[in-house]
Amino acid sequence: MTHPLVPPITDLAIPVAEQLGLEVVGIVFHTNQRPPVLRVDIRNPQQDTGLDDCERMSRALEAALDATDIIPDPYVLEVSSPGISRQLVTDREFISFKGFPVIVSTSTPDEGQKEWIGQLIRRDETKVYINQKGRVTEIPRDQITRVLLGEGQ
Repeated sequence: MTHPLVPPITDLAIPVAEQLGLEVVGIVFHTNQRPPVLRVDIRNPQQDTGLDDCERMSRALEAALDATDIIPDPYVLEVSSPGISRQLVTDREFISFKGFPVIVSTSTPDEGQKEWIGQLIRRDETKVYINQKGRVTEIPRDQITRVLLGEGQ
């Protein structure tokens, strides 16, 4: 379940990232740790996300959060890139990671397979489409258990 502070933090973080030429791809607030940890995953749409991108976003977001009082108690801010094995969930993530390698897992075997590896083409209301060595594979969404970013093919 999403922490209630995540939506206002997201509303603050997205314009900060956009000013830096970055995208926010995920925010999680871990309150079970002392101090709590706010993790913000970013992506540079122009090139591989680097340490410099994370540092710039961390400084800018920390200043923006300090200027508001969204998080009144001490916390730790972690800014990183999504990395490998990140699960894709939202429409925005499926759009952002179009063309990236993915691993699609299904609950029931289709053509004897429960795992599909290829480049993400798109997702619509009923299917996820991937490119497998030039061939388009359509996987019904109601059979998909998860879609992970994969390693380069």
